[in-house]
Amino acid sequence: LLFGRRPVANGQPTKKRANHVTSVILPPNTRSPHTLTIPMRIIAIVPAHNEAPRIKQAVESLRGFVTAVVVVNDASRDNTLEAVRGSGAYVLSHPVNRGQGAALRTGTEYALRYLKPDAIVHFDADGQMRAEDIPALVAPLERGEADVVIGSRFLGAEAENMPRLRRITLLGARWFIFALTGLFLSDVQSGFRVMTAEAAAKLEITLDRMAHASEILDLIAARRFRVKEVPVTILYTEETLAKGQEGQRSHIAAARIVKDIMKKRLIG
Repeated sequence: LLFGRRPVANGQPTKKRANHVTSVILPPNTRSPHTLTIPMRIIAIVPAHNEAPRIKQAVESLRGFVTAVVVVNDASRDNTLEAVRGSGAYVLSHPVNRGQGAALRTGTEYALRYLKPDAIVHFDADGQMRAEDIPALVAPLERGEADVVIGSRFLGAEAENMPRLRRITLLGARWFIFALTGLFLSDVQSGFRVMTAEAAAKLEITLDRMAHASEILDLIAARRFRVKEVPVTILYTEETLAKGQEGQRSHIAAARIVKDIMKKRLIG
């Protein structure tokens, strides 16, 4: 399967436009088990890389909160693909590991093209996010108050077991994003976000790895989309912290994010 966006090498966009997926697994029937009485048609995009122990539970937790789930298996080396089979999700697979930004792009393109969403939600496969927070994220979209809603770890709902260095790094990142975009947000590296289908179509992610979160904010400002934050609870465990950002220390990951986003700004 081939559908177009830029491939990225080492976190940077390349000139050739293409996004390769080696396989697509459809739900076992045309009626998704996630289709319930949800006011909007909400499609969850779940990037997954080596998440075999957690992916099925993450998908099942979304039942009742979204219309359908698209899992993007980002060339996992474990049994992630087998674990998610039969979960009721649409499953796309990258032939090589591309990174979370690329997986979100692949899943969003698929959802926009084939599933006719009203809204897209980005949701992690590692169990740190709570599906119960989705209605609060969607509410500003339903009321017409925002185009993009971001879940914040710093608006009253404490992130459980967040390391001190990560907290300091995230707080400092606010000022970088403010200088870059003019947006002053409490949680600029949150991956828990909901957006209208129109916004999703125009927020074209080109940075494959962790810098995509900053890139999305840069695009929100450039496209003049209305953005709002709502509090969410993120659950950190020793296992997910060890796996997070491929084991990088928070300050090293932050430096790489700054490098990638500034390189895109300067040379495109």
